[in-house]
Amino acid sequence: MKKGKKYLEEAKKLDKHKLYTKEEAVKLVKETSYTSFDASVEVAMHLNLDTKKADQQLRGAIVLPHGTGKTKKVLVIAKGEAAKLAKEAGADYVGDTDMIEKIGKENWFDFDSLIATPDMMPALGKIGRILGPKGLMPNPKTGTVTMDTKKAVEEVKKGRVEYRTDSFGNVHALIGKVSFSDEDLIDNLKTFVTLIIKSKPSVVKGTYVKNISLSATMGPGIKVDPSSFDN
Repeated sequence: MKKGKKYLEEAKKLDKHKLYTKEEAVKLVKETSYTSFDASVEVAMHLNLDTKKADQQLRGAIVLPHGTGKTKKVLVIAKGEAAKLAKEAGADYVGDTDMIEKIGKENWFDFDSLIATPDMMPALGKIGRILGPKGLMPNPKTGTVTMDTKKAVEEVKKGRVEYRTDSFGNVHALIGKVSFSDEDLIDNLKTFVTLIIKSKPSVVKGTYVKNISLSATMGPGIKVDPSSFDN
């Protein structure tokens, strides 16, 4: 893929052979962002994992201390009290089989996150082939299959990010916007990286974190020194 002129200009500001501290990386991610909109900042970690093995797949969710700067629309599939609490907590859409039918028949996806109570999972399973590829199928590991719909909705609205390893052992997460203060971005970055380091499967030998990269939307990747998260 051919890189644009602006991208190449910004990439010149980086030393390809250098590992930057988390503080330097955050400053550079702002300096090298050239979009006219408030770009998102993403971290990518390449881990020494064999994801063909079930015990080396990471999946979960975390609420970042300063949110992501992105407002997410939430759909909750629940009945009775759990549905009522979800509405009170600020869910954008709440329903049960009516919503499942709407997704299945109309291919309706006006939401970013889907939360469901355990009793609704068999019905949701019928549209799993539609939800799965979009990464929207609720999962207990990410806190999206729960009876505590209130807490789940509040966490998504506060800036909860879900993560999972891809087949190459990479995890990605949105950690904020270029408009965030350096301190808030560093705090979010450190929170996420620390969680992934703590989630290291016990079977992994040798270097666990192979590399960490920080980038803004469409901007160049900045290599971050993993040892800068030790303090």
